[in-house]
Amino acid sequence: MLVGVIYIGDRETGKTSLAMELAHPSGNYVKVISPDYEYLKGFLFDHEHQRTRATDAEQASYERTLEIQVTLPTGSKQISLDWIDTPGEIWRKTWQSKNSDQWKTFLENLRQSEGILLIVPPYRELIKPGYDPDLFITQEQWCNRFNRWVDFFHQDCPKIRHLALCLNKADLFCDLQKEASQLAYIPNRSRMNWQQRHDYIFQKYFKPIQSQIKEINKKVSGLAVRCFITSIQNRDLLELPWIYFGSFLAK
Repeated sequence: MLVGVIYIGDRETGKTSLAMELAHPSGNYVKVISPDYEYLKGFLFDHEHQRTRATDAEQASYERTLEIQVTLPTGSKQISLDWIDTPGEIWRKTWQSKNSDQWKTFLENLRQSEGILLIVPPYRELIKPGYDPDLFITQEQWCNRFNRWVDFFHQDCPKIRHLALCLNKADLFCDLQKEASQLAYIPNRSRMNWQQRHDYIFQKYFKPIQSQIKEINKKVSGLAVRCFITSIQNRDLLELPWIYFGSFLAK
């Protein structure tokens, strides 16, 4: 069984959309066996407003188990993934102080995890022309926010061994097809291995926080940090972090 992977990020980063799209039947090398897509969509999608529902801030986390089948070079492997969805509000100090017991319970669960998947939004200066820049935080704000994640991983995640940093909504800042052709996972004949994918994305899209990422690696002993770009508009990019976890945590 796959050791619990904590799935986290601030509000409006696209966490729920990514999880729901992962379960879509059109999967390549990652298929969600249970629960099925229609079941997930039933409670994750708001049909009236035609968008995914925000995670309720009443609880610190909502635990779901996804049965996932990943196609690896060694063949198909079925894993059990603990998805702990968190509302963005819980990363705010005001929420933590008002809900200290729930915050404590969440941290206890987190400290048992070997893997974390962090979804971060694109920043204003990265966005392609044609989109409203006011909908996105500035690069400076983005870097300051990530500094808090650095402290969080150092202080509260002593057992983490694999951290996937996913810069989401890649369709807003890059040529999806071009990047997918470079990065796509194809058993036994991928153009890049995991380290090469990380190096490529790290250098191209994570430049403003490269020193912080290196600091995380230095502060948390035995940790492997891997950078990804994700989008619900491209299945190849969407699947990569999950295939990575399947490859390294389902042993």
